[in-house]
Amino acid sequence: MKRISLFLCLIFLTPFVFLVGCQSGEQSQKNLYSIDLIYDEVNHSAEANLAIDYVNTSQTALNEIYFHLYPNAFSEEGEGSVCSQANEIKTYPNGKSYGGIEIKSVVIAGEKTDYNLKGEYDSHLVVMLPEKLFPDEKVQIYIEFNLILPNANHRFGYGDNAVNFANFYPITCVYREGQGFATEPYSPNGDPFYSDCADYKITITYDKNLIIACSGDEVLTEEKGETKTTKISCYNVRDYAFVLSDKFLIKSEKVQNTTISYYYYDDQDAESSLNTAKNALITFSEMFGEYPYSSFAIVQTNFVYGGMEYPQLVMISDLLKGDDNDYVIVHETAHQWWYGVVGNDEYNESWLDESLTEYSTALFFEKNQDYDISYSQMVSGARSNYNLFLKTYKSIKGSVDTSMNRALDEFETEPEYVNNIYVRGIIMFDTLKSQIGEKKFLNALSGYYSKFKFKNATTADFIATFEEKCGRQMEGFFNSWLLGEVVFIEMN
Repeated sequence: MKRISLFLCLIFLTPFVFLVGCQSGEQSQKNLYSIDLIYDEVNHSAEANLAIDYVNTSQTALNEIYFHLYPNAFSEEGEGSVCSQANEIKTYPNGKSYGGIEIKSVVIAGEKTDYNLKGEYDSHLVVMLPEKLFPDEKVQIYIEFNLILPNANHRFGYGDNAVNFANFYPITCVYREGQGFATEPYSPNGDPFYSDCADYKITITYDKNLIIACSGDEVLTEEKGETKTTKISCYNVRDYAFVLSDKFLIKSEKVQNTTISYYYYDDQDAESSLNTAKNALITFSEMFGEYPYSSFAIVQTNFVYGGMEYPQLVMISDLLKGDDNDYVIVHETAHQWWYGVVGNDEYNESWLDESLTEYSTALFFEKNQDYDISYSQMVSGARSNYNLFLKTYKSIKGSVDTSMNRALDEFETEPEYVNNIYVRGIIMFDTLKSQIGEKKFLNALSGYYSKFKFKNATTADFIATFEEKCGRQMEGFFNSWLLGEVVFIEMN
């Protein structure tokens, strides 16, 4: 998710074996991505190979497999897909720049296989299988691809201070039983991502003057001539990202079973930022359930929005200062629980991770009162901001859609998305906690985390968990908020 701070935004406005039967157990049911990437700093490009062991966990025999090609949203054909017009200058401070991914070849069982590119900007790769892939069977696919990075302050791109490699490789689309592969496109609203947990083996070669911050655990780094190569392993994560910079300074501290590392280049109070990340990890572990990974990287980088979350790594915009910086660090850390460990379809049910993460941020400040941000400030601010949003939109458009549970492309503007997902989400969860009490509320959230850890959950799963843990019918409450029936929010 990209974090848009309430304090920042204008509120209104190798041969392979083919078809290997899976062994039983959790490990056999996850895909394995092995990526070997060489980054060319001079040309801001990369050559890469991906070997994926794909497991058919569906109940359907597959003839083809779909992959997202997110970098093509940054191509000239994909213009308008990655940011709103209001954010174009911040995204492209040096002028429009384009990037993308080029598929060079696809190989299965040592033989080149047919594939198609689909979508208006070649947003998806469709690999045809030589034989049907039945449930619980596995196929190994080798994909060779090249990348061009745009000069953009975004998830994928290079800026004045760092190079962001996120959503950069072909990643399998989630298969929805009875519906096929989830192929929703990139969107300037929210985070248009939806993926299953997998294991990763990564090898990255880059100029020796650069420092890498990455998801996962660094296994080995070796220098050879003017380059160095880092090998990384990552287990049970739903995505992978890394950032390169020649300016990084690093502060680290071990908290419980996790080493937290802060990579920064422009933070006069770096120790305080690291401490905020540490407090957030401890607070959320106590409230929701233990953080399951051994490392967590907080990375300052050139990014148009406040921040962005990936498993074991979060991007924090170098434009942030003071309270905003703390606020975004806490928010992105909360995403390690809501999106990172418990996943969901962020395109069609963005409230499920984003609203919950925003409210978790408020809960953090309720438990940690040494900051200049308070729980009551966030809730009262949300109420006044939402009322202003309603008043402004009604005066301009005559009406306003206040529903939360809709697809990203159904939000007409970024302010409409922000107010209904972030702002309205705080008010909804504050109302719920007031009705059922803090003990039941936190017990339901920890139960939700435990039950759907490393899985993808739905709105129905979330409501069912709250009903089970609270011992009462709650579908009516959630539907009244999610469908927009609760419109007017009274001021405190």
